[in-house]
Amino acid sequence: MIEVDLHLTVGDARRRFTLSMAFESDASVLALYGPSGSGKSLTLSAMAGLIRPERGRVCVAGRTLFDSDAGIDLPTRERSLGYLFQSYALFPHLNVRDNIGFALQPWWRRGLDANGRRRVEELLELFQLAALAESRPAALSGGQQQRVALARALACEPNALLLDEPFAALNPMLRSGLREELAALRSRLKIPVVMITHDIDDLAALAEQVVVIDHGRVVREIDLSDGATRLPALRALQPESLAPHQLARRRVLSKAFAQPWNEGMPS
Repeated sequence: MIEVDLHLTVGDARRRFTLSMAFESDASVLALYGPSGSGKSLTLSAMAGLIRPERGRVCVAGRTLFDSDAGIDLPTRERSLGYLFQSYALFPHLNVRDNIGFALQPWWRRGLDANGRRRVEELLELFQLAALAESRPAALSGGQQQRVALARALACEPNALLLDEPFAALNPMLRSGLREELAALRSRLKIPVVMITHDIDDLAALAEQVVVIDHGRVVREIDLSDGATRLPALRALQPESLAPHQLARRRVLSKAFAQPWNEGMPS
């Protein structure tokens, strides 16, 4: 279960933005859906502890991460949340192995212990990155960079995964296959995902519940877990009516939960 109730104001002399966000979900994939500037990334940052709300509460998997009334404000590192940034935020001077291992390295010690090194090797195999372990981000494709960033986000075995527009930086031709891979990965990991998007195809392929956000507030919540109502709900979210071939494509995308990540992946 994910519970969020956040209130904060950001801005400068020219502009102020108020976020007043409240939702609960036990969906496997919860999508925060809305236009750019509506407060989606701000919500994710506050959940992760990168921004401190003025008041509110955040609970994930039975743990209270933030509660202004109770005086609880766990540091980001202690929140057990994996965060995939829109730009992936890979370190350009580190190779793939070290980028993944960075999430496991304590600030007081240089290098990883035996358990940390073992975890990195597991993730290299899991994401089919072993052959690229010594490569730096500049030498990788967009899809490979995403896999490195996902591996790093999952290195600490988080209780939930936060994805900030995970496909926005990718070539449109790559997105469909990577959506299927991400859906299959989530089904194996058994942890909830909170995903930011303003792409209806992301919802069709991945989401079980949608929280529609506008001007810093929840304006609508939609359940996509029911197959009988899924397509009508997706149609209602689309600004323009969908052509028949688009609906057929989204029927295929909506089956992505059942697709394997790859045949050789450990269960």
